[in-house]
Amino acid sequence: MEVFFLSLLLICVLSVSIGLQFLFYKHRSHFTGPNLPPGRIGWPMVGESLEFLSTGWKGHPEKFIFDRISKYSSEVFKTSLLGEPAAVFAGAAGNKFLFSNENKLVHAWWPSSVDKVFPSSTQTSSKEEAKKMRKLLPRFLKPEALQRYIGIMDHIAQRHFADSWDNRDEVIVFPLSKRFTFWLACRLFMSIEDPDHIAKFEKPFHVLASGLITVPIDLPGTPFHRAIKASNFIRKELGAIIKQRKIDLAEGKASPTQDILSDMLLATDEDGRHMNEINIADKILGLLIGGHDTASSAITFIVKYMAELPHMYEKVYEEQMEIANSKAPGELLNWDDVQKMRYSWNVACEVMRLAPPLQGAFREAITDFVFNGFSIPKGWKLYWSAHSTHKSPKCFPEPEKFDPTRFEGAGPAPYTFVPFGGGPRMCPGKEYARLEILVFMHNVVKRFKWNKLLPDEKIIIDPMPIPAKGLPVRLHPHKP
Repeated sequence: MEVFFLSLLLICVLSVSIGLQFLFYKHRSHFTGPNLPPGRIGWPMVGESLEFLSTGWKGHPEKFIFDRISKYSSEVFKTSLLGEPAAVFAGAAGNKFLFSNENKLVHAWWPSSVDKVFPSSTQTSSKEEAKKMRKLLPRFLKPEALQRYIGIMDHIAQRHFADSWDNRDEVIVFPLSKRFTFWLACRLFMSIEDPDHIAKFEKPFHVLASGLITVPIDLPGTPFHRAIKASNFIRKELGAIIKQRKIDLAEGKASPTQDILSDMLLATDEDGRHMNEINIADKILGLLIGGHDTASSAITFIVKYMAELPHMYEKVYEEQMEIANSKAPGELLNWDDVQKMRYSWNVACEVMRLAPPLQGAFREAITDFVFNGFSIPKGWKLYWSAHSTHKSPKCFPEPEKFDPTRFEGAGPAPYTFVPFGGGPRMCPGKEYARLEILVFMHNVVKRFKWNKLLPDEKIIIDPMPIPAKGLPVRLHPHKP
């Protein structure tokens, strides 16, 4: 009997040993080839993902990048992230290469969790769905079209501050900024303005957004499982909205050009077919995520830096009050007013340089190519990082110093300031984000000064930068 158990134990140990050897062999086989970039690949399956993510959780995502640039004396290095062989491209030259070779040498890549959350993408792929979306958006998100939205943005901002900021001594900024940008997105994309209607799926929406880029384990209690559950609830709500809009369009109660939802319902493909309702719901869901998540992070950090730098607040206040004092009572902001907010936008840009809402993004090599003398194999995932230029002294002297004058005149050199990405995949909502940020700045500074309640509040990246406690502030209303 003892011999039997000993033999069984030896078989188990041998099986585990062979399994581990296979994993190590398979892991290393992805990194074989001539003249690959320098770097390390970490453990099988995990790679360097934990270190990559943990530097963000600790508030210093650039450390992962700069430590390896220094160690390998190279602005491209190999690693293993999210279970994939990868190369990180750092610096302006790396940004330029990736952005200018979109759909030639590289294309967009999303973690598998994204395809699993959006059912319509399983019919094609998240990459194909993104291409379709980009064809739909330009006529709504180009500056000429957005001009007519500024008054609506200002009206919603005034209602938001009346509901959530006025007559309060203290507020927590990040959840309120999310509420504001979500309200705007619902109004401008779907013509929904009723706060009660919006609140019905606001919380599930935030659950979805926080669980989208996570390990795709669909078990109860995991962020990914909660994201799946939330997406199903929101999709059901959107389905009802879509059905009602179809009826309203047929009866002439809704305009074909009133928002993106109407346009999607009426749009046809090359064969004259309309999109189905699930497809439209997923696209609207994606727009809501992209239309509010990054802007809410930027707005929160603008409030943070204006609390920390009173002289900068005063200059923003002076600029905004000059605009406010030129308006008749009850008159809303317009395009000309926004164009006068030059210093305010320079401040917003400097905030996004130091705390970029978009930390970076992945591409996938669609063919073998050479960059900086190193071979990049087909199928490798490629990551560009905003911090690799935003916090580089080569691109921005004294990079930790807050200096809005960097954006005066011609501004930063090409491919160094990339909070919205670049090339064909530059965020199509860049101008939309500029307007909602400036409208928020106008409304907050003309009402309040404020100070931080937690002077040393930690910043975490998950996956965007956010203050760990949401940035609680004490409000000091201006006297009439």
